Amino acid sequence: MQIGDLGPARGARQRSKKVGRGIGSGKGKTCGRGHKGHLARGRPHLGFEGGQTPLHRRLPQLRGFKPVNRIEYAVINVGKLEALEAGTEVTPQTMFALGFMRHENEPVKVLGDGELTKSLTVRAHKFSQAAIAKIQAAGGTAEEL
Repeated sequence: MQIGDLGPARGARQRSKKVGRGIGSGKGKTCGRGHKGHLARGRPHLGFEGGQTPLHRRLPQLRGFKPVNRIEYAVINVGKLEALEAGTEVTPQTMFALGFMRHENEPVKVLGDGELTKSLTVRAHKFSQAAIAKIQAAGGTAEEL
């Protein structure tokens, strides 16, 4: 067998139907395009669905845009940290281990909802002003990573 002998399998390639070769051929006169209309005269525009309302008009318009470089933070409230023992060093890894966040590598933002009475060393990527105030009022420290 030579490389020149290789070819597609039998029946894999079909010749295109010759149109416009007389009425007896079965594809003469209108050549299978029907009568008149823009479908008979040329290509319909992209997204044309045969007269049915096209998909881009059926779907609702979404306002605004989503920034490409937006950072999604795992949000943890100060009230959740109340469950930890006093003097604990809280990092994103310990928060993930305790089940406070879904993904291990996402950045953490601590917000000030809830009460905190124990002194903790909290390390996170961001803090709200209220969270810093509550952590420091309880005798702890808030350190940004």
